Amino acid sequence: MNLSRRFFVAAAAVLFACSGAVSASGNAKPLVVGMELAYPPFEMTDPSGKPTGVSVDLATDLAKSLGRPVVIQNISFDGLIPALKTGKVDLVISSMTATAERAKSIDFSDPYISTGLCLLLKKDSTVQGVADLDRPGVKVAVKKGTTGHLYATGNLKKADILVLDKDSAAVLEVSQGKADAFIYDQMSTYQNWQRNQATTRAILEPFQKESWAVGIRQGNDELKAQVNAFIKDYRAQGGFEKLGDRYLKEMKAEFKRLGSAFFL
Repeated sequence: MNLSRRFFVAAAAVLFACSGAVSASGNAKPLVVGMELAYPPFEMTDPSGKPTGVSVDLATDLAKSLGRPVVIQNISFDGLIPALKTGKVDLVISSMTATAERAKSIDFSDPYISTGLCLLLKKDSTVQGVADLDRPGVKVAVKKGTTGHLYATGNLKKADILVLDKDSAAVLEVSQGKADAFIYDQMSTYQNWQRNQATTRAILEPFQKESWAVGIRQGNDELKAQVNAFIKDYRAQGGFEKLGDRYLKEMKAEFKRLGSAFFL
């Protein structure tokens, strides 16, 4: 997933505890969860500034299962792992891909979302898969620092890789026919295609699988076991299905119509 997709925002702690968690926990220590509230519908704020989204609800339900109130701490994406390592937050739930590089410095829970890299193509493109991009004269747009960027530079040796700072700029390159493809995550690829159907098409079946997981400080084995147990039970009880219906209902229906596996 996006490794540097988010601009810097000031860290701000926001107490966001549901009444059930507070009443059940009494004076229990809050569960402090770090995320960057800049990636709707997963991490965002409502018009009043209150944290909301898939990850916020997931964090709230996790804390409730542990009998603890939850504190959502809004931190720039690049600052999440340092905040976790230094103990400023207990967990990171922020659409974070569990990569081998990140696992050198933090632990991850079991995956809770399976997603991957997909292709946004110009409308008249004959490309049928990522292998078709590895040819001279093909221009592939990527957002700097993303796993799409890493994939392109590591695997598409013959193509011309166009590295851009913003995903909107990459979409524009494809929409205007200046680039043949944009490699990005599945949900964003779908959204970008929906906004530019007259000039683009999408291949929504991921060519590289990725998983999002909860970031946990190394050595905190007890909390890791609790998070893993929660994820397993939450899935069995239909919790993730309900989150998909709550925040991604239209997208979920469209994926079903297209015959593509939905990530949540």
